[in-house]
Amino acid sequence: MPVHAASQAVPVYGNYHGYYSKRPFIRDPRLTLLPTGFFVGKRVLDVGCNEGWVTCEIGQFKGAQQVIGVDIDDTLIRAAWKRRRTVWSLQSPEGGSINEESCPPPKRQRLLGDASTTDNSAHSYFPTSCEHSYGPLPIPDRACGAFPHNVTFRTVDWVKDKIPEDYNQYDIVLGFSVSKWIHLNNKDEGLKEFFYRVHQCLKMGGVFVLEPQPWDTYSKARRMSETLKENAKYLQLRPDGFGEILEKLGFSHGQRLGVTGKGGFRRPVDLYVKQR
Repeated sequence: MPVHAASQAVPVYGNYHGYYSKRPFIRDPRLTLLPTGFFVGKRVLDVGCNEGWVTCEIGQFKGAQQVIGVDIDDTLIRAAWKRRRTVWSLQSPEGGSINEESCPPPKRQRLLGDASTTDNSAHSYFPTSCEHSYGPLPIPDRACGAFPHNVTFRTVDWVKDKIPEDYNQYDIVLGFSVSKWIHLNNKDEGLKEFFYRVHQCLKMGGVFVLEPQPWDTYSKARRMSETLKENAKYLQLRPDGFGEILEKLGFSHGQRLGVTGKGGFRRPVDLYVKQR
């Protein structure tokens, strides 16, 4: 399926536009389930990155060396690049690439979050109103390893197509809220191929973080198109069995980090380590 065909009114690939208006947050709660320092110095792949909010958060606040966000929808990827530039514009001038585990948030965000804080340097920041009126600030010359230069986006059907960054392998691959859509569009074999690709692209000891959507959510999703409805008839795998498939590929037994989110977004987050 050509990636340019993914931008359409019906989000049959889970490519919801305005996704984060439905799942609002300042810091993504799924990331809070991960150990302190989890991303520091790591190469990270975010599969199904949507508009890049999580990708940018990891690159800006979690100390990652490099974060690549991929999505099948080119419109979402363009929005992700815009998000990267907007986040850069609104951070504190001295913010740069911040490891939130060892450093406080950028000063601008502390000011916005604490009305009692006074800082005469606040006037030197780029106000949100200016970003809305005039657009984001230009990205400065590359600074190795620093946000926003450590964040990149690509439009790709990653299950089927490789990207140059794959060849250097990753320390961490994120699969947040994508397994159902890969499963419905590519059936059992396509989902197995996705897991195989993750295994191949991870370094030994690398980590796969998976947020599998429950089986009962498939029913509504498959009604989005005749193709999904037809594909769903042939699905034999269930989310409860994903761990067994991953173990056969060479991952550790899955570790349930917790369950987060509200309503239809309340889902588990599992961690798998590549052992062989």
